[in-house]
Amino acid sequence: MTLQRVLADLATRYPSEDRMVPDLERISLLCDLLGSPQKAYPSIHLTGTNGKSSTARMIDALLQGFGLRPGRYTSPHLDSVTERITIDGQPLSEERFVEVYDEIAPFVEMVDSRSPVPMTFFEVLTGMAFAAFADSPVDVAVLEVGLGGLWDATNVVEAATSVVLPIGLDHVPLLGTTLAEIATEKAGIIHPGASVVLSQQEPEAAEVLLRRAVEVGATVAREGLEFGVVSRATAVGGQLLTLQGLGGRYDDVYLPLHGAHQAANAAAALAAVEAFLGGGDKGMLDVELVREGFARTSSPGRLEVVRTSPTVLLDAAHNAHGMTATVAALADAFAFTHLVAVVACLGDKDVLAMLEVLEPAVAQVVVTQNSSPRALPVDRLADLARDVFGEDRVTVEDSLDDALSTAVGLADAEAEYGGAGVVVTGSVVTVGEARTLLRRD
Repeated sequence: MTLQRVLADLATRYPSEDRMVPDLERISLLCDLLGSPQKAYPSIHLTGTNGKSSTARMIDALLQGFGLRPGRYTSPHLDSVTERITIDGQPLSEERFVEVYDEIAPFVEMVDSRSPVPMTFFEVLTGMAFAAFADSPVDVAVLEVGLGGLWDATNVVEAATSVVLPIGLDHVPLLGTTLAEIATEKAGIIHPGASVVLSQQEPEAAEVLLRRAVEVGATVAREGLEFGVVSRATAVGGQLLTLQGLGGRYDDVYLPLHGAHQAANAAAALAAVEAFLGGGDKGMLDVELVREGFARTSSPGRLEVVRTSPTVLLDAAHNAHGMTATVAALADAFAFTHLVAVVACLGDKDVLAMLEVLEPAVAQVVVTQNSSPRALPVDRLADLARDVFGEDRVTVEDSLDDALSTAVGLADAEAEYGGAGVVVTGSVVTVGEARTLLRRD
């Protein structure tokens, strides 16, 4: 009940569009009142359209392998809001989460009293993460931006190590309508003198990012030049990689995640840890520790197998850019002959583009609706799906629970021929709720 009290308080802070004010004034004031906890440790800061949480988890696991105590802040969560703030690989307990909230709540109220716009849900959670990490204390914070970069609440850290993962079109009303405009927002986490790890980018995004790095005197490591994936092969439960790091080549790296996009994320994570630890200048990091770190990596809700007979996968792709990676990984790592998709999306996404990317990969689609207030109504989603898949390939269910049962039934009907499966996708909210339902079953 105590956690429920905190969640109820936080729920009042979800911003409406007119409250999405692009500034750092509120979070900066909160940090000042708290004694600048974000300055008590160095940070590794990540932005990009997709892959941030997975890459942050890899960085976290690698840092632990080298004997460091990392704090990790990611969003959104799958099961519980406590997942967003982890220390040494473990989410805050519910008790500790409540304690941290109660500790900073008086200061949040002070900020609210001085601002015409109250602190948002994300700003309060960011302040909680900074405070929890300082109190722990942690050796390093691994921080994922919530939205964009320049005006994101996490950007008060001015990190000396930053990672920019691939940039695509997402959050267009807030970040911009072109890759260059979105890249400009995300380039805001590149600070003077920083070491910047750049994943492969479309040319117009790369130009913006490199220009920003030059302007502030940042050192850049680029995927495909200073680091990258040398080779990858499908392995049981994941893939076997050879990675080129800043300091040398790392062979026989097992990554228990699927897809070329996760291999690229691993290369970026390795380069970030090398940059942070100075591995690029001093030669290679300990190869065995690197292998151990990657082997312990997990990324729930990212092509996660949660059931067999038939195989049920959960994947939190929530934009066309992410769905493209998911579809490629499905073909790369699985041998489905009849795949059924369960899809529920948020209404502020380019759902039509996502469905068009997904269509060639699945035989049937079951559309439904998740519990988010931002959810796209199932009737509207059904209309879009019929336009893309045709009437005969679309089934409509009002609840996610029923949609899962229907999809499994459709897959079971093909099971005698082998190769049938289900993938649940379209939103992080959808995947989180599906995980809860499937665990209950």
